[in-house]
Amino acid sequence: MTTSDGLLAATIRDESGRLVTALYRRFGDFDVAEEAVQGAVVEALTQWRRDGTPRRPGAWLMTAAQRNALDLLRARGRQARATERLAGPPGDAPPSADGALHDADDRLPLLFACCHPALAPDARLALTLRAVIGLTTPQIARAFLVNEQTLAQRIVRAKRKIVAARIELKVPDDLDERLPDVLAVVYLAYNEAFVSSTGSTHDRDLGADAAWLSELVAHSLPERAEAWGLAALLRIQHGRAAARFTATGDLVLLRDQDRSLWDGTAIKRAGEHLERAASLRSPGRYQLQAAIAMCHAEAPSWEETDWLQIVTLYGVLIREDPSPVVRLNGAIALAQLGPRQAAVALADLDTLEPQLAGYHLWHAARAELLRLNGRDDDAEAADRRALELTSNDAERRLIQTRLRRHPLTDGS
Repeated sequence: MTTSDGLLAATIRDESGRLVTALYRRFGDFDVAEEAVQGAVVEALTQWRRDGTPRRPGAWLMTAAQRNALDLLRARGRQARATERLAGPPGDAPPSADGALHDADDRLPLLFACCHPALAPDARLALTLRAVIGLTTPQIARAFLVNEQTLAQRIVRAKRKIVAARIELKVPDDLDERLPDVLAVVYLAYNEAFVSSTGSTHDRDLGADAAWLSELVAHSLPERAEAWGLAALLRIQHGRAAARFTATGDLVLLRDQDRSLWDGTAIKRAGEHLERAASLRSPGRYQLQAAIAMCHAEAPSWEETDWLQIVTLYGVLIREDPSPVVRLNGAIALAQLGPRQAAVALADLDTLEPQLAGYHLWHAARAELLRLNGRDDDAEAADRRALELTSNDAERRLIQTRLRRHPLTDGS
C-alpha cells in the first residue's frame, strides 16, 4: 500500500459514514447519498494515486460527494429542488469547516440503519462495509469471494429495503434489543478478514476497519458493556494478526506463532477496553471471548498458557452461548489440561457431530484430539475430511502439511 493509499483508507474510514449521513439529511435520499459518497471514494482511488493526496482530504471527499449527489438528482429530474436545499440552511448535522462531520455519534444512526433486522444478514454486512466504512464494491466482493455484480445487487436490494420499509437514520429507542444486531455485523466483518489468507482487500485492511468500527461503537455507547467487550476482542485478535501467516501466506496456528510479532500496544488497549466492560457489571459473550483471548495474549508461550483459567471461562461462556462452535473451542481448551481431559474432550467433541459434520474445523479439531488420544489412523481420516470441506487455500496447505507429517501407519 502506498502512502497515498494508506491516507486514503484512513480518511475514508473516518469520513464515509459521516458524509453519507450529512448528504442524506441535506437531500433526503439515502440511495443518492450513499451512491454519491461511493462515487467520491472511487474518484479518490484514481486521482490521489495519480496526483497525490490533497491538503484537506475530508473536504475533497465532501466536495466530490456533493457534486455527485447533484449529478444524480439532476439525472432524476430533481435538480431544482436539490439546488434549493443546498442553498438553504443546513439540517441538524451540517458539515464542519473542513467539509466533513466530526461528531463520532453521527455515524451511529447510519450503522443502525444498515444493520436493521428488516435487512437480510448478508445485506447488512455488505451495506455496512460500503456505507459506514467506505469499502468499494470490488473490495467487498473480494472479501466475500463473490462476483461483483452479485454483491452490487445485494447492496441495491438492501438500499431499496431501507426506503420501502421507511427505515430511519437514527439510534433506535429499543437500543438493548437492536445493539446485538450491530455488534454481530461488526463481528462478522472482522471474521471475514480473520478467515481470509491475508486479512486484506488488496488496498484496505478489513480487519483493521472492523476493529476500528467496534471501538467507534464502544466510544459512542460508553455504558454498553458488550460494545466494549467486542472492541477488546477484535483489538486483541488484530493485535496478533501479523503472526497468523508466513510471508508466503501459510497459516500459523496459535501454538506456533512468533509472539514477538504481536502488537503489545494494541493488546494493552484491548485490556483497557476489557476493564471498562467489567466495570459496567453486565457480562456477555463478547466480554468472555475477549477474556479468553486475553489469557492467550498474556501467556509467554503456548505451554505456559493458563489453560485452567481458559477452561473455566469457556464453562461460563457455554452457559451464555451454548452454540456448537463455542462448545468445540471449549473442548479443544479442555484437552490441553492432560491425557484424561483429552479423552473427555474428544467425547464432548463427538457429541457435536450432528450439528457440525459439515464444518471443516470440527473435523480438523477432532483430528488433533484423536492424535492426542493415540488414534492416528482415525485422525488421518478426520484431516482428509476437513481437507474436502474447506476451500481456503491457507487452511488447505496447513492440513496437507499435517497429513504429510502424520502418514497412515498401514501405508494406504
